[in-house]
Amino acid sequence: MHVGHRERHLSDRIGWLRATVLGANDGIVSTASLIVGVAAAHGNHSNILVAGVAGLVAGAMSMATGEYVSVHSQKDTEQVALEQERKELQTNNAAEHKELAAIYVRRGLDPALARQVAEQLMAHDALGAHARDELGIFATQRARPLQAALASAASFTMGAALPIAVAVLSSGTSLIPIVSAASLAFLALLGAVAARAGGAPVAAGAMRVTFWGALAMGMTAGVGSMLGVAP
Repeated sequence: MHVGHRERHLSDRIGWLRATVLGANDGIVSTASLIVGVAAAHGNHSNILVAGVAGLVAGAMSMATGEYVSVHSQKDTEQVALEQERKELQTNNAAEHKELAAIYVRRGLDPALARQVAEQLMAHDALGAHARDELGIFATQRARPLQAALASAASFTMGAALPIAVAVLSSGTSLIPIVSAASLAFLALLGAVAARAGGAPVAAGAMRVTFWGALAMGMTAGVGSMLGVAP
């Protein structure tokens, strides 16, 4: 009886995991730091919430814009490389066949087998074979600018909403410690979930983001205290 064997590798999660974690982490850290900084500068509760919401909107748009521009640049580079490869296949197919076979030889195939593999793959999808094995461009990892921008903006918004929600429910001298503690807890949870989804050590992932989040909030609170006006 034939038993199917299907493997699932965590590497196919790298793209969306990176965008989601980066956006949510930035949302929590930047917004919580902004709230703590304004509170340390003795801003009133209304000022603190306005600063938090403004930070959410500005941060989400900044993340979306930056991700879109960055990923679109990658997409443009991929398209130029593919177009060049397409022209080379049309003008010098024999040389491209030898080039692909040489790649397989360097990977450990016997020269005769490498030529046979190159011939069959090029007969099936010449551009796809060269894109994958010569250029390192895989269909599952192709750049998608709009998708990346929306994912980053959405994850930033979700992350930023957490410290804002805590700030809404806090006031007075308790606001800074409560927002800081809650934000660090959110960061630790985010780091742990991201590490587990990527197959990395959970504790290390949680500690890493928590440390940098605490450093950011501490520095922003210090600046707010120095620049703020005494009540």
